[in-house]
Amino acid sequence: MLADLGGYPRWWPQVRHVERHDDESAVVTVRSVLPYSLRVLTRQENIDRAAGILTAHLEGDMTGWSRWTVPSQPEREPLRYEQQVVLTLALLRRLGPLTRPLFALNHAVMMRAGERGLRQHLGVR
Repeated sequence: MLADLGGYPRWWPQVRHVERHDDESAVVTVRSVLPYSLRVLTRQENIDRAAGILTAHLEGDMTGWSRWTVPSQPEREPLRYEQQVVLTLALLRRLGPLTRPLFALNHAVMMRAGERGLRQHLGVR
């Protein structure tokens, strides 16, 4: 399910649109609370089902990588989402030093909503 980029809008409210390019890549448009959207070409780089790892390269309004790690014992360990990105939108980069707390809150809201949506979609409490 995590490898299906086209399905993200069904469970993650801030993933507003996904434009598929092929089986491994799509332009994903995200928007949280603040009045701006980010468009990011997301290219899956590694799907290791045995290890429970899915990594993707991100480029566009932000550049970097993301990784899902699905634990081997989900009842004992949490699903983990990590990312390391740099914003490339000039306006947001200029505003960053002044608005960093707002950007952090915006990101936190998006991540919490994604967790809630995923739990609900999977029927997990």
